[in-house]
Amino acid sequence: MLKEYTRPETTRIDDNKNIFSILEERAGRTPDDSLVEFKNSEGAWQSFSAEEFEQLVISLAKGLIAKGVRKGESIAIMSHTRWEWTALDMAIMSIGAVTVPVYETNSAAQVKAIFNDAQVRMAFVENDDQRDKVESIRDQAAYLADVYVIELDALDTLAEFGRTIAEDEFWNRENAVQGDDIATIVYTSGSTGTPKGIELTHGNFVFITYSGCHSMPDICMKPDRRLLLFLPLAHVFARYMQFFCFASNVTLGLSSDLKTIIQDFQVFKPTFVLAVPRIFEKIYNAASQKAGSGFKGRLFFDAATTARLWSRYQQSDDRMPVSVRLKHLFYDKLIYSSIMEVFGGHVEYAVSGGAPLDGRIAHFFNGVGLPLLEGYGMTETCAPACVNPTTGYRIGTVGLPMQGVSFGVADDGELCIRSRAVCRGYHNHPEITTQQIVNGWLHTGDLGDIDADGFVSITGRKKDLIITAGGKNVSPGVLEASVMTSPVVDQCLVIGDRRPFISALITIDLDDANAWLRSQGGQEVASLEEASRNPIIVTEVERAVDAANALVSRAESIRKFEILSDDFTEENGMLTPSMKTKRSVIEERYADLIDNVIYVPKHR
Repeated sequence: MLKEYTRPETTRIDDNKNIFSILEERAGRTPDDSLVEFKNSEGAWQSFSAEEFEQLVISLAKGLIAKGVRKGESIAIMSHTRWEWTALDMAIMSIGAVTVPVYETNSAAQVKAIFNDAQVRMAFVENDDQRDKVESIRDQAAYLADVYVIELDALDTLAEFGRTIAEDEFWNRENAVQGDDIATIVYTSGSTGTPKGIELTHGNFVFITYSGCHSMPDICMKPDRRLLLFLPLAHVFARYMQFFCFASNVTLGLSSDLKTIIQDFQVFKPTFVLAVPRIFEKIYNAASQKAGSGFKGRLFFDAATTARLWSRYQQSDDRMPVSVRLKHLFYDKLIYSSIMEVFGGHVEYAVSGGAPLDGRIAHFFNGVGLPLLEGYGMTETCAPACVNPTTGYRIGTVGLPMQGVSFGVADDGELCIRSRAVCRGYHNHPEITTQQIVNGWLHTGDLGDIDADGFVSITGRKKDLIITAGGKNVSPGVLEASVMTSPVVDQCLVIGDRRPFISALITIDLDDANAWLRSQGGQEVASLEEASRNPIIVTEVERAVDAANALVSRAESIRKFEILSDDFTEENGMLTPSMKTKRSVIEERYADLIDNVIYVPKHR
């Protein structure tokens, strides 16, 4: 390694434990704490205490035992984020069975591939539609037996089966589960190829869960900590956050409807927020659109400029001018406080991960009073590997390694990670395991650096690195993240590998574009086709591209772009379930446009 940095453990973590022990410890320590909160079918919020939730998990685990589930057998869960997901996950793993998360948006073909690769024996699906999807491939799923529907009382049924099982039988099974046993097989979302199953052990999760608590005590160990989790639980980051909440003093709120997320913030009142950058971009754009284009719009623009300026001074060693302090104080009472109220009025920090965070968005929220603590990790590391601290955070980095985690930079600039959270390997792919994990170091595929204080920066991805015909190396992430801060842009894919210059394919978010048009006094558009030709929208996209180009050299800048008349979605195969673009799929789909419009052939 050219560079290497290890953050020491302040307290030694015993990772020869199982994941259920995290819940068991919380229930023993604070049995009456509200542990899991959720909305019922009428929209009212309910809760389980720590002790109630532990007993619920045990009753479900006994039901699995009664159904003959053995240690090491795979059980799939395919559902939106909801309390039943969490309870089933804990129950499955508590007796040594293996949870296999499946995105509810996966196609029947993807479900078949996962079920067969993981040898799924039993499946819990959310509703009739998901059951129909599974039933359509049942005769091709060699190991599948029982399928239960969560919305048709699956958990009550399972608990009823469990009545025949003695309590001692559960504890005997639970005690036999050790840290090196597989807890789950998580299938990557496949932005760079066919999804692969990643084997994560109980010890992997136990280690990084307590490492997270020790690394971020301000977020999770103070009294009355609250997190509203709305990311899909099939994603390993959301999975991890369940255990992080259980191991600390956090009440976990669960919601899956992004349409009601603002109302949910108001009722649940989280103390910290976890989201991907796109969520923060949309909140910023919504605030901008609400201000409009008149006097209020100019006031918001000046307030946003002041917030960023304040943040840049706060992040630097330069003395902040009194004029900036006074202006910031004025806007804090007039505008910033109302933006903070969007999150319920109690939020202190936000954690952002999963994609590059544009610096202007980070500085804006930091300036209004909500530090966005950017972090980084992979499915192979149980999600988090580093995160910015609550004190001394550095915008533009992904923070410090978590306690007990080492980062290294290889000869070619690739970031590598070594820790007890690194996965056991790739399911049924020993050749990938030996290729990706070398001498204990996980090769991430990302390019980056580590400064003298241990702060990690991501500069690009090896497989996404664009090398132009002129030999210029370009990492597209910075450009894409910047363009996507526009209130009308949905997705941006930067292209240009072996081409004479850099270009971009851009899609429009129709709802957001119309909201923005209204705020600007423009007329709404009826379709993406119309949006792609609307002069006001085209001008806004040009502005966003110019702003992105200001961040890079001319050789790296976007010289040409095309606004598409359709969009990138999971359904058309151009987005992963975690909202990452599938570069190769998109370039193949728009090959004619790329070859004959963007890069016009030279005719002799």
